[in-house]
Amino acid sequence: MNLPRLRTVLVDDEVLARLALRQALASHPEVEIVGECGNAAEAMQAVRALQPDLLFLDIQMPGMDGFELLHELAPDGLPLVVFTTAFAEHALRAFDARALDYVLKPIDQARFDQAMVRVNQHWQGLHAAAGAASEPAPAGSYVQRLSVRHGEHIRVLAVDDIDWIRADGNYLHIHVGPVRYLHRDTLRHVLAQLDPTRFLRIHRGTLVNLARIREVHPLFKGGAEIVLHDGTRLDLSRRFRAGARSVLGLP
Repeated sequence: MNLPRLRTVLVDDEVLARLALRQALASHPEVEIVGECGNAAEAMQAVRALQPDLLFLDIQMPGMDGFELLHELAPDGLPLVVFTTAFAEHALRAFDARALDYVLKPIDQARFDQAMVRVNQHWQGLHAAAGAASEPAPAGSYVQRLSVRHGEHIRVLAVDDIDWIRADGNYLHIHVGPVRYLHRDTLRHVLAQLDPTRFLRIHRGTLVNLARIREVHPLFKGGAEIVLHDGTRLDLSRRFRAGARSVLGLP
């Protein structure tokens, strides 16, 4: 798959830290650095003006911190985010803020390269989901696990165990058997991470695991109702009927 380069902005109040990021990225030709910012206010302007694909973001900065910056930006317009910080205690909150990864300073190149593997997998997934390339995504580009907060813990869900997902603003209701997990994310972001041969979008705000579908009941005016193995009934909207027809072999 021929992908465009990742247009990237570096955000850190320390010049030497931004230099270290540049050095770490030197071995990643898929990245194009389009901007550097010394604080969150500059970063906010840069993200809105440059619309980068990837953001390397420090957490503790003068004024607004990295978490506050992400909160201020439109959720559907967020670039991919990798946090870079000297403080390990922010790790759980970083993933809760939908960061792809969390790299400690001083940067270890091997650990940084691992983060870039995740970035590239998500980048491939986004383009595959958007139909930006005619070639299928390489094996391994889609996630096999999703980490969601459950009470005071982080629960790791195997994507095969997920029955269906419903969007609710900036949150998702992820249904696994009788348990429903509330996860802070957008449907568009999760859709790009999931294998389209295993999950089907049946409504503007609904994804369903194909392996869980038992029946399809046609309704009036071109709609339909999908019934899962546990009896759950979900609307298949007219907008997504054509896609479901080819995947499910509907008449």
